[in-house]
Amino acid sequence: MPATLVLGMQFGDEGKGKVVDFLASKADIVVRFNGGNNAGHTVVVAGKTYKFHLIPSGAVQDKLCCLASGVAVNPKVLLEEIKMLQREGKEVRLIVDARAQIIMPYHILLDGAKEASANKKIGTTKRGIGPCYADRAARTGIRFAEFVDLERFKERLKAVLLFKQKELSAYGINCPSEEEILKEYENACRKLRQYLGDVSLVVRDALKEGRQVLLEGAQGFFLDNDFGTYPYVTSSHPTTGGALTGIGIAHNALDRAIGVAKAYCTRVGSGPFVTELAGELADTIREKGKEYGTTTGRPRRIGWLDLVMLRTASRINGIDELAITKLDVLSGIEKLKICYAYKLDGKELKEVPADTALVERCKPIYKEFEGFELPAELKKLGDLPAQAREYLKFIETELNVPIKIISYGPGRKDTLLID
Repeated sequence: MPATLVLGMQFGDEGKGKVVDFLASKADIVVRFNGGNNAGHTVVVAGKTYKFHLIPSGAVQDKLCCLASGVAVNPKVLLEEIKMLQREGKEVRLIVDARAQIIMPYHILLDGAKEASANKKIGTTKRGIGPCYADRAARTGIRFAEFVDLERFKERLKAVLLFKQKELSAYGINCPSEEEILKEYENACRKLRQYLGDVSLVVRDALKEGRQVLLEGAQGFFLDNDFGTYPYVTSSHPTTGGALTGIGIAHNALDRAIGVAKAYCTRVGSGPFVTELAGELADTIREKGKEYGTTTGRPRRIGWLDLVMLRTASRINGIDELAITKLDVLSGIEKLKICYAYKLDGKELKEVPADTALVERCKPIYKEFEGFELPAELKKLGDLPAQAREYLKFIETELNVPIKIISYGPGRKDTLLID
């Protein structure tokens, strides 16, 4: 049975964690394929809030969880999340791919130093993700298999530190010594050894046996290192292609790709945001939607829903169905808008330009909708006010992709599954 893929279609923070948790009840394995602890997924179950930065959201349902080769692993953060789950009485069933890259203390120092010295800020979370992926490409990274073998870890660390000491000295920063890093990481090295495995093989075997596999992406499509608003992007690939290479599976392993989008849009950090709002309305949506970063706590920028973005994300990722989240946040707003096209130099665009400089010059073309008030309880699509159904129907029609999941609150129960 092929796998189900869950992808963010905006700038991240779309509510993928909740969607994965909702779908995980029918899954056997949940696999995270990209990013590091710069991502944050929040899951609310029976009034209890779980915040994840590495472990897939399926952990709340005691599913087998995998961190694939495309993930950048901060071992200290991973240990903290394991302990958090254990405190909550959860069984931690975890496999970390041998090929996954390890975030080291010097990566975090370099991330902060580069952002501080840049003329134009990227808006990085300063968690060391970019420098970690840069080392992977430069073939100087340390993999999980090397990390959990203490003697190999010492050998690799000694070789890499020669480069890192020079790199950090250019910013006037002292690189931690080998002894300091070993003291900080040795405990994690020993405790995480039990989770070592080959996620690519685990997923292949599960699919051959007809088991349900759910693939969880971090960040959103427009933070993709290639197709996002470069350079204001992440350092991995939150895409369908990124899932295939980040796990090590073939294209025919996928059954469906679910694109997750908020009923509006948010962004954290720098970069173009065509539908961005300011003032009282933006503040209202931010507070009602609790739009503050799970990882950083930074207030998110707020904007109207942008179908130009979703159209491009759907095309490139082959989105089969949509999950629209946070519909409840728009409840009570008198007038709503959806951007269905951009205007650039007098021309109307239906797709996001490939050049970020052009995106920065685009202006939104809106369709206005009457606001709606959601009832206290929703059991079926017909329970939604006519105005809300019109809003959602416009999204489906413009994108030619059906909406199959509607989330109207933070809890697992606050979800409509559309046949």
